[in-house]
Amino acid sequence: MAACSLTLSSSLPQPKPSFFGSKPSHLSLHSTSFALKSQCFRVSSSSVSISSRPTDDLVASLLSKVIQTDGGVSLTTKQHQEVAQVANELNKYCVDEPVKCPLIFGVVFPDWDVVYCSNPTSPGGGYRSALGRLFFKTKDMVQAVEAPDSVRNKVSFSVFGFLNGEVSLKGKLKVLDHQWIQVIFEPPELRVGEMDFRYGGESEVKLQITYIDEKIRLGKGSRGSLFVFQRRHGGSTNV
Repeated sequence: MAACSLTLSSSLPQPKPSFFGSKPSHLSLHSTSFALKSQCFRVSSSSVSISSRPTDDLVASLLSKVIQTDGGVSLTTKQHQEVAQVANELNKYCVDEPVKCPLIFGVVFPDWDVVYCSNPTSPGGGYRSALGRLFFKTKDMVQAVEAPDSVRNKVSFSVFGFLNGEVSLKGKLKVLDHQWIQVIFEPPELRVGEMDFRYGGESEVKLQITYIDEKIRLGKGSRGSLFVFQRRHGGSTNV
């Protein structure tokens, strides 16, 4: 949706997380109205009203394919292709300038669950690799996007099934064009139990927003990885 290091196992290399993108400006919040073929959004600072939703079935189908798949890890090649096909259909309904859509932020609910990536090791980097998953069981992958340009990513996990930990990044968002954004992240922070470390240096991701509504956001990394974000409505994650 990257100086101290922590050695958890002599055989486990230090993970280098790549967060919600493919490579380690302020958005306008004024009232916006736009039309998407037969789908029409009306966005204001206080409400979102929606009429004629041809995308509802597509969104439901996409979520049914990616929820509870460990971010896509458990899917077969054919199932990944099916996810891509539905995402491509949704792309046809994307607004002309998604980077200007206030729905990116969400006034009340700024947090997005990272429910899928076509490259399952991309969110979280080494923590999500085949080796990393032997030691780190992922609990949550969350991205919080707050106006005007704040992005906070967090991957929380348990180590060996009993010790809780998380790795988080804070970054600044910059608009590159009508679809692409860039985020420059500070060095990652790793917390395991009572221990807290920062390691590595700054990192950067670029993401193309290919669809957005009040429920989901689709993005494509600079190397082609597909991301599915689902808005979290259960309160703050404190990332």
